[in-house]
Amino acid sequence: MAGRISDEDIALVRERSPIADIVGEHIQLRNAGGGNLKGLCPFHEEKSPSFNVTPARGYWYCFGCTEGGDVITFVRRLEHLSFGEAVERLAGRAGIQLRYEQGGYVPGREQGERSRLIEAHRAAAEFYAAKLAAPEAAPGRRFLSERGFERVDAERFGVGYAPAEWEALTRHLMGRGFTAAELVKGGLAKEGRRGPIDRFRGRLVWPIRDITGDVIGFGARKLNEAEDGPKYLNTPESPLYKKSEVLYGVDLAKREISKRSQAVIVEGYTDVMACHLAGVPTAVATCGTAFGAEHIKVLRRLLLDQAGSQGEVVFTFDGDAAGQKAALRAFADEQKFVTQTYVAVQPAGLDPCDLRVRHGDAAVRDLVASREPLFAFAIRSVISRYDVSTNEGRLSALDAAAPIVAGIKDRALRQLYGVDLDRWLGFNNERFVMDRIAEISATAQPRQGKPAPRRVAELTDPGVRTEAEVLKLAVQRPALLGSRFDAIGPEAFTLPEHVALYKLVAEAGGAGAGGEGGRAWVDRLLSVAGEGLRGMVTRLAVEELRVDPATEERYAADLLAALETISVSRAIDQMRSRLERTDPAGGPEEYRRLFAELNELERRRRVLKERAAGS
Repeated sequence: MAGRISDEDIALVRERSPIADIVGEHIQLRNAGGGNLKGLCPFHEEKSPSFNVTPARGYWYCFGCTEGGDVITFVRRLEHLSFGEAVERLAGRAGIQLRYEQGGYVPGREQGERSRLIEAHRAAAEFYAAKLAAPEAAPGRRFLSERGFERVDAERFGVGYAPAEWEALTRHLMGRGFTAAELVKGGLAKEGRRGPIDRFRGRLVWPIRDITGDVIGFGARKLNEAEDGPKYLNTPESPLYKKSEVLYGVDLAKREISKRSQAVIVEGYTDVMACHLAGVPTAVATCGTAFGAEHIKVLRRLLLDQAGSQGEVVFTFDGDAAGQKAALRAFADEQKFVTQTYVAVQPAGLDPCDLRVRHGDAAVRDLVASREPLFAFAIRSVISRYDVSTNEGRLSALDAAAPIVAGIKDRALRQLYGVDLDRWLGFNNERFVMDRIAEISATAQPRQGKPAPRRVAELTDPGVRTEAEVLKLAVQRPALLGSRFDAIGPEAFTLPEHVALYKLVAEAGGAGAGGEGGRAWVDRLLSVAGEGLRGMVTRLAVEELRVDPATEERYAADLLAALETISVSRAIDQMRSRLERTDPAGGPEEYRRLFAELNELERRRRVLKERAAGS
């Protein structure tokens, strides 16, 4: 058994794993003010960013799906890891050697499954890369050279060679302490008659990395066309490798994608290499599968794809029928992007790699620059199937293209493409074409679902909003509230969760013990919070304080005064109700007592209002 990771090492991992850096490897973050960062949530679909990160306190929270936590929680959630595996992953990234409380330091063979498989793939990539220089790899080197790649290019992308032997990699990795079961599970080997054998043999090999740069699989091309087997062979589905989520080259392209707000989708490994070397460093490719919804999620997070975005996604396809079919498949998912989508088609049918070999780097850049909006390409592709020199052909083309135009969500853009469709078909009758599109649109429009329910009280009740703001200060800046907050009492709050959080702050020592807040105070609150309150603490820890630091002391005092005033006003209303139900003649002493309490409450409210007016 590995034993429990020491608390000191867990704290060190958190300290040396800046949350903005870790999260920023997966999504584009932008300044949201108040020391907060914001981006598109990686855990649910959204059009506008609601995922917040507060580096000063080391926490994240999504106001859309209400998930939140620290850097370890983020890695666990994103990579589907156990707590220990997430700590090990971050420790490896930060160069921390973990200690375990039972039995001392645990060597690599006792680490979590994912960490072991990552290490095995890293070792395999090194093995393949080294073998590319071997005499037997000459066909592989020739393949690369014929496509314009030099040795330094192969090293940059980690291209390697899988020896044409049954057990070359298997022997090497088992000699490094990996088990046969691990190699089979990770897709590096497969079961043979007498034990595990190499999955890739006699092939040129590209390491496929995840967005953080870890090798999670391989793509391999056969070098001898006479041999059996597919031209390209990829790692099978494994705990690391999910082909529907993988984009080759994303580890190299992610920063440029975010910086330029552009992603270029190509079809093969050599196309990615050619684009990057030609000055298009935003190129990525799918791995053995069509571009789909999961790939879109990855790119949207990197592009910060939201309303008003100036980004673009460019698909490159061959100009033949297969390329047009691929582009139309991409069109089916196009409107999952907010970003503008384009198609770049080389008229002679050359892919970026061949284009670079024949015409140089500038030709690759020109191909991307010549992009055409995907809507226009899709419509033109449909029209091209018909003989538009005849009335019958034009009508058939209109009926085939109308659903594409009708499916455009943006009303203004739909109108403009309707005008284009009329022009391309030669009707010279925009009304006729638009009426036909409108008919299609009316039948294809999906039913609108009801908006997600929200708590009306939290949106409209000023008292509840004041409670929430005060509690936010108690989590983020408790020193601004101090003992005055601690003296208010839980009865000042109305929502059950607000009452519970107030009591939680009291259990942690009160706002007076929270000091300037920060990571340590939030950790203290979370350590005594039950499961039901942890999410609320995390949310308030990252939610923006909408106040200028220069006036935050007055802001806190005004909030406390407002909360106390609302609380006293509520008590006054209750006291008046009790007085109305009390008979002065039947119970004069009770009536006088209640009347005196009412006067005292009203006096307190006047004092609070005068204090607020004079602040």
